[in-house]
Amino acid sequence: MNNRHFTVMLVDDHPLMRRGIRQLLELSSSFEVVAEANNGTEALAEASRLLPDVILLDLHMKGMSGLDTLKALRNEGVAARILVLTVSDARSDIYAMLDAGADGYLLKDSEPEVLLQQITEGAQGANVYSSVVRDYMMTRGHSANPFQTLTERELDVLQEVARGLSNKEIAATLHISEETVKVHIRNFLRKLDVRSRVAATVLWLENKHH
Repeated sequence: MNNRHFTVMLVDDHPLMRRGIRQLLELSSSFEVVAEANNGTEALAEASRLLPDVILLDLHMKGMSGLDTLKALRNEGVAARILVLTVSDARSDIYAMLDAGADGYLLKDSEPEVLLQQITEGAQGANVYSSVVRDYMMTRGHSANPFQTLTERELDVLQEVARGLSNKEIAATLHISEETVKVHIRNFLRKLDVRSRVAATVLWLENKHH
């Protein structure tokens, strides 16, 4: 398995970064860089023409974003292993790329030998992630039920919100100040990642029925 030869396409709008990654891959006899693309449009054309085994894809590029490029590649039926190689460790970027079909998410500031090892594993079929990314994914998995992150008091307030009570009525029912009610509401909206009381109520009711 380890002796297998992989063709690689680099997709990054920074020539210097492409050169650095190319030099890194040349340290391994497993890789041959067959194409470099400066943007998403070039990447699509080259991927269809060359059918590389592995595509290393940057996230933030001029023109088509990495996310749009990834979606387009998958829509075209490109079967390559697509590994995101970026500087962004923002949760929203990570989740968006992985949900769109990336086979890995690696950060450019990784140690070169670690990065080369991860790209090799990714080429061989493993899903590979930088450690920060893996941590985020683990917490994402745990928060499949975000209600477990709420405190007892926040749950009490949410329950009253779901019953349609106003802040004033909730304060009276739970014997707390209206200000405290607002704080609890703000906290559970953030934890549940919703913008409004209505959205929180819908989530709460769905959760109860599961």
